[in-house]
Amino acid sequence: MSKISKLFKGSSSSSSSSHYPSSSKSKHGHRSRTGPTPQEAIHKLRETEAMLAKKQDFLENKIEQEIIIAKKNGLKNKRAALQALKRKKRFEQQLTQIDGTLSTIEFQREALENANTNTEVLKTMGYAAKAIKGVHQNMDLDKIDSLMQDITESQEVAQEICDAISRPFGDAFDEDELLAELAELELEESMTNMGRVPSVPASKLPTSKLPSTRPSQRTPSKKRVEDDEDMQMLAAWAV
Repeated sequence: MSKISKLFKGSSSSSSSSHYPSSSKSKHGHRSRTGPTPQEAIHKLRETEAMLAKKQDFLENKIEQEIIIAKKNGLKNKRAALQALKRKKRFEQQLTQIDGTLSTIEFQREALENANTNTEVLKTMGYAAKAIKGVHQNMDLDKIDSLMQDITESQEVAQEICDAISRPFGDAFDEDELLAELAELELEESMTNMGRVPSVPASKLPTSKLPSTRPSQRTPSKKRVEDDEDMQMLAAWAV
């Protein structure tokens, strides 16, 4: 075993033996202290995201500068151009690592935010459940049943009162009997109307023979003769 390994072994054993009590104390101290709240953890993650975003901008600017240096030197100073490209590669690697770290941090932050939201929702639901339980504690099912029975009985009594008020007074007649009597009256009326038509005897019916005299040859009536005489007298005065 080399002297260097022995030296490291001795220092590690001594440091571990000397740090045991302090580590146990720190463990006891952490046990007494509660962990960070979700809001604190989310705040820290957002601060880390902002810091890494600034580092991204810095590395992107450095990459652009190294590209400019490589183009500027080109074939004039090949060594300087290669060094600039090497630095650009290192910056790109760091930028890739930061992208992965940011993805992990964003995932943790979103998970914490969702868990915090779910916790608040559950708290609210539990608060509402306690309120509902407190309201139901003041309710008696027997009292509710008896109240519903009273309401039903009151409605039945009200319906009976309405029926009694709307019921017509006097004797109740059968509508079918009234309709039958009305039909008989109508039949009698129709029969009476048919009996009023005068019957004409067959002996008094006009025969098919026509009068022997023509209308022009009929004897003039007395009134017509007097009218003719007056007309003649007026004609004579006019002459």
